[in-house]
Amino acid sequence: MTIATMLAKRIIPCLDVKDGRTVKGVNFVDLRDAGDPVELAWNYSRQGADELVFLDITATHERRKTMVELVKSVARQISIPFTIGGGINEIADADALLNAGADKISINSAAVRNPALIDELAKAFGVQFVIVAVDTRFNDGKNIVHLNGGRIPTEKETLNWIKEAESRGAGEILLTSMDHDGTKAGFDNGLLKTVNDAVNIPVIASGGAGAVEHFVDVFERTNVDAALAASVFHYGEILIPDLKGILQNKGIEVRLN
Repeated sequence: MTIATMLAKRIIPCLDVKDGRTVKGVNFVDLRDAGDPVELAWNYSRQGADELVFLDITATHERRKTMVELVKSVARQISIPFTIGGGINEIADADALLNAGADKISINSAAVRNPALIDELAKAFGVQFVIVAVDTRFNDGKNIVHLNGGRIPTEKETLNWIKEAESRGAGEILLTSMDHDGTKAGFDNGLLKTVNDAVNIPVIASGGAGAVEHFVDVFERTNVDAALAASVFHYGEILIPDLKGILQNKGIEVRLN
């Protein structure tokens, strides 16, 4: 059985971190405060989240120490796996975060600018530790990879880049549709199915979750391995135990606490 055929679907809250606080926006802008990341992590762990993702959305070299301290605090509070992303540009960055207690690291803009970074990280730490995050937007009839929190379009078509990332050693793909992000109108199921059918590594759906039905739809229509969301969890609009109960009733395999 390949990694991609793992049975249980994963529910993953995402915490965007800015200046030590969790924030959330719409289409990557208009950020508002959503709480203390360590408290939220502890709460999600209790609720039955399968994993967590923390993204330092304004990462700079000077703030690396801040994220290392956050990782240590989170690792002391929870027992579920968690991923850290944002500002990871070299082996040393990833090493510091993994040593502090993170289970995986996520790279995005740095990987596009220097694709060999994926190879280096996979070789240094193992494929299973490396998530490649991809922010995509539909431009002129094509899905195009964007950088720097979605601010800069590239020349890369999304599917081609994801296939390259897999070939270089990405262990998972975290695919965010910027057109859907924060809209609560549902995941980009067409794109997600195309990508999931084209790769042999797990795909995490991100961008657009607004209701329980959206999670049902993304798993039934695309067969992705995991679904990630932020605001619907942060503001209590969807509770993870309720969500998992409904998914199970729909015949979608999930891990129940």
